[in-house]
Amino acid sequence: MRPFATYLFTLLSIFILSCGEVSTSEEMETGAIPDERSEMEKKLDQYATVRLTTDLDKLTDKQKQMIPILIEAGKIMNELFWYEAYGSKNELMNSLKDPLVQQYATINYGPWDRLDNNASFVEGVGDKPAGANFYPRDMTKNEFEVAELPEGSSLYTFVRRKEDGSLYTVPYHQQFKEQVEKAAGLLQQAADLTDNAALKKYLQLRADAFLNDEYQPSDMAWMDMKDNPLDVVIGPIETYEDQLYGYKAAHECYVLVKDMEWSERLAKYADFLPELQEGLPVPQAYKSESPGTDSELNAYDVVYYAGDCNAGSKTIAINLPNDEEVQNQKGSRRLQLKNAMRAKFDKIMLPISEVLIGPEQRKHITFDAFFANTMFHEVAHGLGIKNVLQGKGGGTVRKALKEHASALEEGKADILGLYMIKQLHDKGELDGELHDYYVTFMAGIFRSVRFGASSAHGKANMIRFNFFKEHNAFKYDEATGQYAVDFDKFEEAVTELSRLILTLQGDGDYDGVDDLVAEKGLIDAGLQRDLDRLSEMNIPVDIVFEQGVDVLGL
Repeated sequence: MRPFATYLFTLLSIFILSCGEVSTSEEMETGAIPDERSEMEKKLDQYATVRLTTDLDKLTDKQKQMIPILIEAGKIMNELFWYEAYGSKNELMNSLKDPLVQQYATINYGPWDRLDNNASFVEGVGDKPAGANFYPRDMTKNEFEVAELPEGSSLYTFVRRKEDGSLYTVPYHQQFKEQVEKAAGLLQQAADLTDNAALKKYLQLRADAFLNDEYQPSDMAWMDMKDNPLDVVIGPIETYEDQLYGYKAAHECYVLVKDMEWSERLAKYADFLPELQEGLPVPQAYKSESPGTDSELNAYDVVYYAGDCNAGSKTIAINLPNDEEVQNQKGSRRLQLKNAMRAKFDKIMLPISEVLIGPEQRKHITFDAFFANTMFHEVAHGLGIKNVLQGKGGGTVRKALKEHASALEEGKADILGLYMIKQLHDKGELDGELHDYYVTFMAGIFRSVRFGASSAHGKANMIRFNFFKEHNAFKYDEATGQYAVDFDKFEEAVTELSRLILTLQGDGDYDGVDDLVAEKGLIDAGLQRDLDRLSEMNIPVDIVFEQGVDVLGL
């Protein structure tokens, strides 16, 4: 090599090496590692995978035989919910060539991202209709309201359009005739296997309900079950998917194994409901209804999710039935899904608290507090009133508040759950330090607000965060980007928000709730920056399941 060429080669080598050193040192200084994941890989990584298992040794052979049958019925609920949420699953899946996109569509039951305010992740599908597939996509609210459809607001009908453009309704049991007949047959098979008379009656009545859409008798029977170690929640139940009116119930299924020991520990709290109802911080008219005396608290391991409860963010506790008549006569049952709850605490809550909660308060983040906050959220659904005050128009709160009913009800349950914790703690009925419940609740807001505005729970948490901020219930350290609860102001804010929500519900004040959602159901720039930090650190938003007969070893 010539001397000049040698010299030039040496200079280039030094330059290239020095560039590499600068890049490496910058990475070391910033801690930044290039993220080479595709956008779809990032979306999928928002979900941590959890295996749904439990100790089946405590079940009899017949009970173990029932589980695969109930899971098969759950798979039918998956099929029905796909239709309600989107339409033809097969048509969508056949149009998607990327396996990762197919996987994400499966999690979301459609082409809209439930953790991103239902933004489309498939080109050309357009915005998700507020009424999902329960109504014609092009139907306006005014058109629906002047159509005079006797069953238009029924929980169990689809609204469809005739060739002449007019609207009509189709009952679920007709729309899904083949599927519900099969589901009813499976429930009857399970009923034939059980030796528990109450469970047998419920399964038989639920099978009948699939065929005629008369669900109240089976809801009553479900409330009468007390000692069955195996349970199933199945059918068209929650109305979250209908964000146009909140009228239509969507299909779902949970297959559950009861934790008898934990359930015994929880049983006493339902007895306090009448006393707690009387102490609510509102005038007597807004607490005049009496909670049902048969209300129950129980803990379960869930071994199968399907349909609505499995879409996007996963349910970790249940409060049912939703039927106001059943609640007033029998109360309700609150089911804490212990294994799913523990997974969310370990994989999501603890990592969030390490980032967003000040170090001096992190000791207050505990699973027992998380469990209690979730449990009393479900209990608090039974407080307040289900019917609008007569002087304010009457009718159910759910009908009066329409598409806002679910978000406000979730907000009520959250805030009154804290009220219950404070009252029971003051009476010496609840162990642990009160501050544990408050700080864990605050961390829980950051967990749930990430579900986005398409989720009733997400929207309720946005409202609550902004209300707490307005009332100085927490302090924010700009330097660290961390939050600390101001315990005195936090309690005051809980009381004020409880009063506001209960009054809006009792008044059936649709416009007032609409204003509250518009003003406070938003994520401001500061909170969004903090939530973005959680995403940048790859902290999951929610969980997905490995589940089914093979996972259970059946």
